[in-house]
Parts: sequence; C-alpha cells; structure tokens
Amino acid sequence: MSETPKIKAVVEAKCPQCRRGKLFPGPMYGFRPQKMNERCPHCGLRFEVEPGYFYAAMYVSYAMSTAQVIIIGVLTYLVLGRIEYEDLWIYFTTLIGGTLLLAPFNFRYSRVLLLHYLSPKVKYNPVYDKP
Repeated sequence: MSETPKIKAVVEAKCPQCRRGKLFPGPMYGFRPQKMNERCPHCGLRFEVEPGYFYAAMYVSYAMSTAQVIIIGVLTYLVLGRIEYEDLWIYFTTLIGGTLLLAPFNFRYSRVLLLHYLSPKVKYNPVYDKP
C-alpha cells in the first residue's frame, strides 16, 4: 500500500498525521455550523495541539480572504470594463457576496493549511497511513 499524497490529504481535509481520518465530520456548506473533530477518528491525534491553537487560523483565513477579494475585484473589473462612481455598488455587492459565500471554505481550509503546513508539532507518520 502506497502512502497518501499530502496534497490529496489537504484537499480532502484529512488528518496531517495519518492522512486518513477526517478533520470535519460534516459537509462544508449546509444549515448547521461547521464542527471540527476533537481527535482524528483514525489515529487519535488531538487536533488542537495547545490551548488557543486555532487562533492562528484567523491569520491564515485573513490572508485567504484578502487574496479572494483582490481576485473578485479584478474579475469584476474585467467583466464591467470600467470603474465609475455609479458602479461602486456593483463592486461592493460582489465583494461582500463573494466574501460571505467563501467564508465556510476559508474557515475549513485555514485550519487544514495551519495543521498541514504551519505546524511544526504535527508530523506525518506512515505507520498510521493504513486502511
């Protein structure tokens, strides 16, 4: 059995230690608020490495939101082809709408990126990467 690629584990929001267990039990979009598993259902890793650990995810989410707002603003400009005072409400609406639409994505993937790429305490262990 070969090891699970890291990029696949990130995209599917899997545990950074075993790359098998789910970080989130439910769907990204829905009527219930997102809830993160406290421990990996496969290897038992505690995701909150230390108290307040996920406060750092706010910075990752902020960076993601900033990049998304820039991209949405540029795409809106390319579609409209101009910026005039009367068009500011279109920019405002698309930027706020895009930010709200992408908020669940940012919540989930800021935590995933924090655990997979920015956590020196959490390491991949191929011993756990078995079905």
